[in-house]
Parts: sequence; C-alpha cells; structure tokens
Amino acid sequence: MSMHDILTEKLQQAFKPAVLNIENESHLHSGPATESHFKITIVSDEFNSKMLIARHRAVNTALKVELENIHALSLHTLTAQEYADKSDKLLNSPACEGGGKT
Repeated sequence: MSMHDILTEKLQQAFKPAVLNIENESHLHSGPATESHFKITIVSDEFNSKMLIARHRAVNTALKVELENIHALSLHTLTAQEYADKSDKLLNSPACEGGGKT
C-alpha cells in the first residue's frame, strides 16, 4: 500500500472528512522523488471550535507512525465554512531546501 493510500485511510477513519485532498509533492523535493512530501487539505466537522494548533496536533496524532517517514507535511485543516470562504485561496507549499540538487 502506498503512503498516499495509508494517509487517506487513516484520515478518513479519524476525521470523516467532507473534503480530503492529499497531494504527493515529493517531485518538488530537491533530492530523489519519494513518498516523503505531502500537502493535505482536510475539511471536517471535527475541527469546529478547535484552534489551528489543536487541529494540526490531531492530524499529527492520527499519523504518528507515518510521520516517522515523512520529511515535509503541509496541512490545511478547515471547517466547512472556512473551506467555503478560502478554498480558492489555499496556499502552495513552500519550496524544499533539503537535498543536494542545485
């Protein structure tokens, strides 16, 4: 099973999201492309009334084992209303500065 599939399964189970988009951004990494850089957009009622740090901690807890093998993780954890307000303005992930390519 790919890392993408594992992330999908765990996040669906933990948050029952209305929207779940997982992008493998490993090809943007300056080293060899692997399954080590991901951007996750997740919209869930579980995030209602939770501060951003609590949302990120919840995702990190759900993916604790997988995070041992992930180098970069960009998280967009949103409520349904936030997603409706921001979905067209979600930021791109920052450029990776690791690896040896120039």
